[in-house]
Amino acid sequence: MQIDIINFDGKKTGTTELSDAIFGLEPRADILHRVVVWQRANARQGTHLVKTVSDVAGSSRKAFKQKKTGRARQGEKQNVHMRGGGVVHGPVLRSHAIDLPKKIRSLGLKMALSSKVKDGSLIILDSEKIKEAKTGAMAKSLSKLKLDSALFVGADVVDANFKKSIANIKYIDVLPTIGLNVLDIVKHKNLVLTADAVKAIEKRLGE
Repeated sequence: MQIDIINFDGKKTGTTELSDAIFGLEPRADILHRVVVWQRANARQGTHLVKTVSDVAGSSRKAFKQKKTGRARQGEKQNVHMRGGGVVHGPVLRSHAIDLPKKIRSLGLKMALSSKVKDGSLIILDSEKIKEAKTGAMAKSLSKLKLDSALFVGADVVDANFKKSIANIKYIDVLPTIGLNVLDIVKHKNLVLTADAVKAIEKRLGE
């Protein structure tokens, strides 16, 4: 399929051919859901931890003598029912990562790209490179393109001035091609690919 290439002024500068095998698939919610769940699970740190009885520092000496204190009999101070003692059945260090076949991950990314084409939310930009980093000027350009929530994707290296310009603009993000993922695509209203990014994506997903 053919799609127009525009610049930051919204003017057409050319056209490009998109691969139907990558941008022309019928999106499936179940595949996208599986990939998003996989991404979010792998992003969890799993560093929440509590101390069990064996982890609490201190003497294992009996808290007080068994009888004639007028209190219930107690063992060591590290027991779970004592103040400052261990925690029973609490969270421990673990990985939340789950497995997902590489083919499903690749298919999910293709479907996420295809969904933007189907919704008319895909924009091809000639280049993201700008002469100087100015947030105000970039905000005006985005307003001209009617972009209030967009993910920009550059080629291997994203222009430094562009990154600085959008750093403080809400709901506008940028990634290199290697960082392109399903979660970031679906959580933004629009997807903006540079002409170089299209070639890099087709090379990456066409393997």
